[in-house]
Amino acid sequence: MSFSNLGLSAPILKAVAELGYETPTPIQEKAIPVILTGKNLIAAAQTGTGKTASFVLPLLEKFSDMPPIRAKRIRALILVPTRELAVQVDANITQYSKHLSLTSLAMYGGVDYKDQKQRLIDGVDILVATPGRLLDMYTQRALHFDELEVLVLDEADRMLDMGFIEDINKILERLPKERQNLLFSATLSAQVRILAKTAVERPVEISVSPDSTTTPKIDQWLITVDKDKKSALLSHMIKENEWKQALIFIQTKHGAAKLVSQLEKRGIAAEAIHGGRSQAVREQLLNDFKSGELGLLVATGIAARGIDIDDLTRVINYDLPDQADDYVHRIGRTGRAGATGEAISFVSRDDFRHLCAIETRLGHLIVRKEIEGFVPQKEVPVSILNYVPETKIAARRKNFKNKQNGQDKPTSHAIPKGRR
Repeated sequence: MSFSNLGLSAPILKAVAELGYETPTPIQEKAIPVILTGKNLIAAAQTGTGKTASFVLPLLEKFSDMPPIRAKRIRALILVPTRELAVQVDANITQYSKHLSLTSLAMYGGVDYKDQKQRLIDGVDILVATPGRLLDMYTQRALHFDELEVLVLDEADRMLDMGFIEDINKILERLPKERQNLLFSATLSAQVRILAKTAVERPVEISVSPDSTTTPKIDQWLITVDKDKKSALLSHMIKENEWKQALIFIQTKHGAAKLVSQLEKRGIAAEAIHGGRSQAVREQLLNDFKSGELGLLVATGIAARGIDIDDLTRVINYDLPDQADDYVHRIGRTGRAGATGEAISFVSRDDFRHLCAIETRLGHLIVRKEIEGFVPQKEVPVSILNYVPETKIAARRKNFKNKQNGQDKPTSHAIPKGRR
């Protein structure tokens, strides 16, 4: 199937062709026709599957022949969890709409209100916004929702993980009742389902599962190492393998700054991107990283949302994430657009529980390697697929005992066979 079969007009098809897009991805093929009919939609698709185009392209088609928007009004609102993702989605809109006379704006905190307010005075067809800044601007009467036609909740799971549920509910209360609602999420967790019931009535639901033709070509492996040797190991790997480019994930902004300093002392240039740096600095670092001027970028997980580089060579999990789904998001930064990529994780004994959860999520063990001179003194056990933390086992035992004694009903399933 080609993009011309999806009901998109010539100006959009021309922009898509100029970007080198030849055929729609599975999520685009399924979502675009549904959105063009005006139906509500819930879509599950992993990072790197082309989901941004799957909702932006039909929005552009819907608004392409409309008269100019009135001052302080918007036609579509795309809610996103982070500043970086807002900038990235807006950049995509600009690319796709280059042959149309539609306007868009990325609105987020950390920068002065003045420029964003001025843009809103002229009216904006598609607004990409983070929840907090959107509510601030609405409270200041910098924009009105009375002409809103479409709401998009992008990366809904991430917004919920970041604690935006109250802001999202406040926004929903202020929007017109008659509107099209689109929800996109990497996972359809119980939390996402609850949000969907509130925001998306009678939706069409689609899900795109990776297969052999769409799964990114990512070589995943891990290195077992003691926690206090990770910095030295990273320096060794960079020099030994002559790595020119890597996105290095770390848990905290303090840890990111410390790691950059440690690398610098060993003659390795790197920069850190995290929530503690100004928006201007973050944008400059992202631009330098995308252009190749900056080779090594140390990032906290939240700050890295929105990094979209087709040929990113490798991702390094200096720290494993707390949530298994975050691991999938992280490694999805590489191996994009048909390219191959490499995902390497540094794993110490303290990471065992997180490693079990990640490998359970993947459905297989990750290949392990040891590096000479960095073999851990504290051995990392072989992971247990379908691992259940001891705290959950204890809770299940308690519930089971309560049930036997005729007390409160159990709040979770019985203990799996072999784990009692």
